[in-house]
Amino acid sequence: MTTSRGTDARFRHPRYARRGEPRLPAVLAVLVAVLLYLALPQRLLIAPRYLLPALEVLLLVPLIAVNPRRLTRQTRASRTLSLALVLIIAASNLVALGILIHELVSAQVKDGHSLLTAALQVWLTNVIVFGLAYWELDRGGPVSRTQTSREDLPLADFRFSQDENDDAVQEVADGSSGRSDWVPTLVDYLYVSVTNSTAFSPTDTMPLSTRAKLMMSVQSVAALLTSLLVIARAVSILH
Repeated sequence: MTTSRGTDARFRHPRYARRGEPRLPAVLAVLVAVLLYLALPQRLLIAPRYLLPALEVLLLVPLIAVNPRRLTRQTRASRTLSLALVLIIAASNLVALGILIHELVSAQVKDGHSLLTAALQVWLTNVIVFGLAYWELDRGGPVSRTQTSREDLPLADFRFSQDENDDAVQEVADGSSGRSDWVPTLVDYLYVSVTNSTAFSPTDTMPLSTRAKLMMSVQSVAALLTSLLVIARAVSILH
């Protein structure tokens, strides 16, 4: 008996096994954000250089202990720690962005090249931290998305293209949410963050909830200000 690809797509899709997302990508994303912060010029920091990175690593350790390989378990404490970690990274980066904007518009600042490098670091951290924030909040977070049945999931914050591909051509429809039980991973949210920071608006993934719209608005404005000021400063340096 021959089984069509459309019929058995949900049984072949690796995420249908409910194994949970790998822990490593999120750990790497946090560590990259920490290293980018450590590399910032001292004048963009409001605390001792190693204080916030040490706190972020300290929060990361118990999260790894709860889910060392795959994200399959969640407690109230682990949920609070994961959200606090993202909030600290976001707050420290937005403060650095505020100081950077002040420095870039100051006519007295002579070291423009280092500020341009710092702007790139802040922009990259912005992409990472908002990607992590979307990943942590959408449908209850990464554990909820894979360990909870779709009927019991919280309302979605984002609508991905896979959520509406059921009626597409077969090779596209087989990878849709409805047929293959597809769920977004960290890479998908980082992609949303990148496109929002470059296009300054949603592209193929639409925000649904108020909080998602507010977060994407903050990210877009921050990325737009950084880009405009960097371009203006670069032009002044070249002249």
